[in-house]
Amino acid sequence: MGDTAKIDIEGKNVELPVMKGTLGPDVVDIRKLYAETDTFTYDPGFTSTASCESKITFIDGDKGVLLHRGYPIDQLAEKSNFLEVCYLLLHGELPSAAEFTEFEHNITYHTMVHEQFDRFFMGFRRDAHPMAIMVGAVGALSAFYHDSTNINDPEQRIISAHRMIAKMPTIAARAFKYSKGQPFVFPRNELSYSENFLRMCFSVPAEDWKPNPVLTRAMDRIFILHADHEQNASTSTVRLAGSSGANPFACIAAGIACLWGPSHGGANEEALNMLQEIGTVDRIPEYVQGVKDRKYRLMGFGHRVYKNYDPRAKVMQKTCHEVLAEVGHADDPLLKVAMELEQIALNDPYFVERKLYPNVDFYSGITLRALGFPPDMFTVLFALARTVGWIAQWKEMIEDPSQKIGRPRQLYTGAPQRDYVAVDQRG
Repeated sequence: MGDTAKIDIEGKNVELPVMKGTLGPDVVDIRKLYAETDTFTYDPGFTSTASCESKITFIDGDKGVLLHRGYPIDQLAEKSNFLEVCYLLLHGELPSAAEFTEFEHNITYHTMVHEQFDRFFMGFRRDAHPMAIMVGAVGALSAFYHDSTNINDPEQRIISAHRMIAKMPTIAARAFKYSKGQPFVFPRNELSYSENFLRMCFSVPAEDWKPNPVLTRAMDRIFILHADHEQNASTSTVRLAGSSGANPFACIAAGIACLWGPSHGGANEEALNMLQEIGTVDRIPEYVQGVKDRKYRLMGFGHRVYKNYDPRAKVMQKTCHEVLAEVGHADDPLLKVAMELEQIALNDPYFVERKLYPNVDFYSGITLRALGFPPDMFTVLFALARTVGWIAQWKEMIEDPSQKIGRPRQLYTGAPQRDYVAVDQRG
């Protein structure tokens, strides 16, 4: 018999099994706690609660470790490509050469969207936030591709996964083009995933567009770094929506809506705004003191999970330098501010004691700006990359026979039961 946790509540004793994962802390299985003690657990934000069993992503925040199906994120970012990581997240193993060729073909030939679908974009104001467009457009996919919304059909589940991974760059690029008043650009099948996306965003009919291998590789790496991140707020939203039996397109739209929040997907935009507010290196001491005095917030540092250096930040820093050098912005004053601020945060006792290490958002904002994206597109790119993580998590949940509809409980602190009083009798 395995380990157990014993709880005594007002004379009611219960033994709860302790579950062990491949990696990470043990977990106390509390499923029978309520039935045997008439007691719930209280965990605001679910920060100490495992809501599911998963084989996809593992994070050790204390050690700064991020693994996808067991593979370290830095190895995948340096040696792999985004579509291979998509296959890994969906299927559990890296593909053979033949499997990858077939997968790449399936994604490439699903990148077009229905001709009628483009009319959706015209219904938005031109100054609409691209994330507002993404929420509406992705939710509308189920109206066009209802032949892959039967969640009980394994073949339809994988088709819907392929469609979303394939069409998300096309939808994101259209949201970008619509905000700029430029014509939509259709995907080309001979280009890679990231090349296609950059072309759909930045090519115009009056000019020839040529792919830049440095920028393409940077875009691909950014996608890899944001592909999945365990049970975060948006992923939990997708799983919760999916637990009701909602179709996968609706579930991903729900995830996008959650990601839009500034405490989640909008953090890299906030980090860039902070660097722009500081402006020059000579203003850093004043700003740092303001952070210590709680006048300012230090954006792009620290993480809800990581209590060490975010492993994605190291890759992102290298990518940032490569992009800035390629586009001729190596002397970007914001990069100098970022580098100096990073050194202060890594050495100043105030930040070290609080474990405020740079996270992936710290450098990604500068990098995306150098690639040509405005701040309101940053979260859209995050959603594009995270789609594969969301759909892999959704697929895993649907295929888990123990999964039930999500139903968190609460600690009620409102008024006790009372009787209705007519309006003319109330004091």
